[in-house]
Amino acid sequence: MELVDKVLQIEQFLTVTLGIIVLFVGKRLNDAVGFLREFSIPEPVTGGLLFSVLFGIVYAATGVAVQFDLAARDILLVYFFTTIGINASFKDLLAGGKPLVILLTITIAYMVVQNLTGISVAALFDLPTAVGLLGGTVSLIGGHGTAIAWAPRIAEDHGVSNAMEVGIACATFGLILASLMGGPIAKFLITRHKLTPDKPAEILDVGTTKEQRKEGIGSLDFLDAVLAIHISGIVGLLLNEGLAELGLKLPLFVTCLFSGILITNLIPEKFPRFSGRRWPSRTPSMALIADIALGTFLAMSLMSMQLWTLIDLAGPIFSILTAQFAIAVVINVFIVFRVMGRNYDAAVVCSGFGGISLGATPTAMANMSAVTQRYGPSHMAFIIVPLVAAFFIDLVNALLIPFFLANF
Repeated sequence: MELVDKVLQIEQFLTVTLGIIVLFVGKRLNDAVGFLREFSIPEPVTGGLLFSVLFGIVYAATGVAVQFDLAARDILLVYFFTTIGINASFKDLLAGGKPLVILLTITIAYMVVQNLTGISVAALFDLPTAVGLLGGTVSLIGGHGTAIAWAPRIAEDHGVSNAMEVGIACATFGLILASLMGGPIAKFLITRHKLTPDKPAEILDVGTTKEQRKEGIGSLDFLDAVLAIHISGIVGLLLNEGLAELGLKLPLFVTCLFSGILITNLIPEKFPRFSGRRWPSRTPSMALIADIALGTFLAMSLMSMQLWTLIDLAGPIFSILTAQFAIAVVINVFIVFRVMGRNYDAAVVCSGFGGISLGATPTAMANMSAVTQRYGPSHMAFIIVPLVAAFFIDLVNALLIPFFLANF
């Protein structure tokens, strides 16, 4: 930990430690405050937002900004998506083929609507089209990574000098709204339509049930799951490097997700392994690791938001995000839920869609995790949502953004 030019730099080890503390604070707050628990607000969101506000108060009082080394956070993201791949089966993928295509179609149409909404609201403030796109798929569905990648080009080619600040501000506030949207929408749909999971006794994709926590998880079971994640991660890294050589650059967590799927489904279940155990797909230990990785990742992401950098942009951004939030809720409740089947899986998908529509893939997964830990598992949702959010969205966005910049 070092203070340089009024910036308190927190090293990697302390960042992870604080992320764990934030997660526990969120857990205690959710236990103490009924509506947080009732509406399935993810625990890392509760704790992360509280700490980001506290760091903002420190900055306002002292002028000292807190900056974190987030390298370990990105490793946790790879861990999490690898567990999702390991838990997937071709049987479920085939069963999810039609829902996957439906959700992807809805998402693409929604992305067009999101850009048109951003452009329209920006026009009301006499702001350029590019600003509206920064309040559209560039920063919302695209997230911080896409906003950071496109901001320099928008600043240079379209004369938006503060494009980076606008993009990051929209992505940050969008992440907050997405984190708070999914749980309440799922609760509303589940309660109103009296929905229940088809197989409530099944193992969760993320997290463990009360019964599993009572029984406990053996140390070798846990280490075997870690070994499987590392094996899949190595294959995913090699796949990522091979695709990069061919000119296709994908985030590492995407190729690790696919490597987990391939290994789980191509190697026979009784294939002899060094550990002497079966491949740990859909085991309590794998679900526990997924929960730890996702929760700590999101806690670290939210606690590190520098909210004070967004104040000057509050007016136009608030207007754009208000419109985007209202449209996302309407589409989620009246289109996504109905088209996806009006059942429990559809309600869980809606909580995930709430995450990706204004936030990012990890937010969607955290929303679904909080809902399923409260109401029961939904393997279908945990297969189709990450495939749409982690892979297809980036490809579609890469085509949509230049199209809108050139034609609007």
